[in-house]
Amino acid sequence: MLASFLLALREGLEAALIVGIVLAALRKLNRTHLSSAVWNGVVAAVGFSTLAGLGLNWLGAEFEGRAEEIFEGITMVLAAGLLTWMIVWMRRQSVGMQKELEQGVANATAGQENRWALFWLAFLAVGREGLELVLFLAAVQMTSDAFQTVTGALFGLTASFALGTVLFVSSKRMSLRTFFNVTNVLLVLFAAGLLAHGVHEFNEAGIIPPVIEHVWDVNPILNEKGTIGQLLTAIFGYNGNPALTEILAYVAYFVGASALWKKLTPAPFRRVVA
Repeated sequence: MLASFLLALREGLEAALIVGIVLAALRKLNRTHLSSAVWNGVVAAVGFSTLAGLGLNWLGAEFEGRAEEIFEGITMVLAAGLLTWMIVWMRRQSVGMQKELEQGVANATAGQENRWALFWLAFLAVGREGLELVLFLAAVQMTSDAFQTVTGALFGLTASFALGTVLFVSSKRMSLRTFFNVTNVLLVLFAAGLLAHGVHEFNEAGIIPPVIEHVWDVNPILNEKGTIGQLLTAIFGYNGNPALTEILAYVAYFVGASALWKKLTPAPFRRVVA
């Protein structure tokens, strides 16, 4: 539940900030009568993402045996890669995102088809966040209970909506740098776990050899099937008896992520609505 909550909170807040910037830009341009087009785009994006999620869930249910292991492995590796890209993108683009969106709104309202332009601006922006979340939740569901995954996601989206509303209506300048820095660290740990778990599925399918099947076995101390073990598995990809290739994937990810992190210039992400 915690993993899906964190992912939904992060993705939901990014979407809320984007919508907030667009609505604030319309307010500055005295074009608030076009806000309905933005909200229509948001609703359409949510509906599209929901259908994509249902389709991905149905597709996964159709596979059995080795095909299921391959499907889960691919989904987890893709989710880990996309999650890493999302963190990097937000760190690099957060400073200029407000200006770019405001310019996009200005261009959209300048044309005769301004309602459709605003609709697509909101649809594409929110839809991207929604599709990312769908893939992340599909990966989480493979290591956790479906009910807990959905419940955590709903709580996360609710919290992100509430926080986004506070940011939009508040008269104070609020810094989100700490929030994104903390969630970045947690999401990097989660992405490493997804990658390692994906390699585990490929081990099971016989695509990637384990080399050493069980490097260690601490299940008698902290069983991965127990309550705490399942929580650690869902969040960090914990495995009580990992194969050598799982460990190598985990370590390689952290080495790569650490090197990339040092190259990124810290970008303060401040309140982006007037």
